[in-house]
Formats: sequence, C-alpha cells, structure tokens
Amino acid sequence: MSEPTESGGSGHGSDVSAARCVDETPGQPVPAAPTFDRVYAEQFEFVWRNLRRLGVADAALRDSAQEVFLVVHRRFAEYEARGSLRAWLYSIVRRVAADERRWRRRKQPQSSEDVAQLVDTGAPGPERQAIESQSLRLLLSLLDQLEPEKRDVLVLSDIEGLSAPEVSAALDVNLNTVYSRLRTARQEMRAALDRHREHLGRKP
Repeated sequence: MSEPTESGGSGHGSDVSAARCVDETPGQPVPAAPTFDRVYAEQFEFVWRNLRRLGVADAALRDSAQEVFLVVHRRFAEYEARGSLRAWLYSIVRRVAADERRWRRRKQPQSSEDVAQLVDTGAPGPERQAIESQSLRLLLSLLDQLEPEKRDVLVLSDIEGLSAPEVSAALDVNLNTVYSRLRTARQEMRAALDRHREHLGRKP
C-alpha cells in the first residue's frame, strides 16, 4: 500500500502538509525534552539553595538534595515539559524540606546550623566572606519570620524570579492567592528589615 502524499489535491495529505507548516516554522526548532542527567546538572544549585532557605540544617543538605533527586528520578515521567521545571522541582523540595524539619524537631530539638559554611568557598577573601555570611544570616532570619505559605511565594517570585502563574503551579494555589501572599510577604519583610536596622541603630 502506498503512503499518502503530502502535496497535490485535497484530503489528508494536504492537511498533514498544512500542519507541518504551522508546527515546523523555520528558525524555531522544537526544544529537546530534558533528561534526568541534564536536570540534575543544571538544577542542583537551585535545589540546594532552596532546601537551605526552607530551613534544612546544613548537615542534612546533602542527604536532602539526594532525596529530592531520587523523587525526581522516580517521578520524571510525570513531568510535562510545557510546564515550569523549577515550579515542579520546588513542589518536591518543599515536601522533602518539611519532612527533614519534622524529623530534626523530633530527634535533634537543640540542633543548629553553621550558616557560615554555606557561603561560597570561592569568595576572594575573608572580608567578603564575612559580609556574605552576615547577609545570608540576615536573609535566613527574615525568611524564617514569615509564615511558610508567604515565604514560599516570596522565595519563588522575588528570589528565584518565577512568574506568578509558575508560582501558582508550584504551590498549587490560585493566582489571586499568589498575589495576595506576595504582597503581604513583601510588607512583612520590609517591616522586619526596618526593625533589624532600628535595633542596630540602638546598639552602643
């Protein structure tokens, strides 16, 4: 049986040809679907820093990141490339971070993080490391004062740069809720920062 031709006359052949003209626009190649290895290589730092922002202890960061990617590998077939990869990853990061925090509260109620170790070891000198360490401590402290729902929205939107629809997908909340939480989170962060600066100004 001969295959249908793509040109000449009416029928399915012309339909196929028209569809290809739409889908295969010159100069706009269809992006390749991401592989697990590529996602791991390109998104490891995203996963690591957001586990840290969500309160995972320094000593548990490596194991928690490994757990995130075990879940990613297991559920990779569920990911739809047309969605935001980072939104999908963050939804997994949130659950792993929450599990780690619950475990730590039960097993190690007095545990603490060495935040200074979280600064980039490639920094050029001790002065910059000290500044970055202080900034990191302040950021983590301010984020920790927010309710988890507001913190998630603020981190994804203002720090990671995701769009409001992507944040909505990551957190599984409607768009109006995202805007409301983000507005409130920004106000609370500014107020907390003002209190911090006022406190510093009162120090002798």
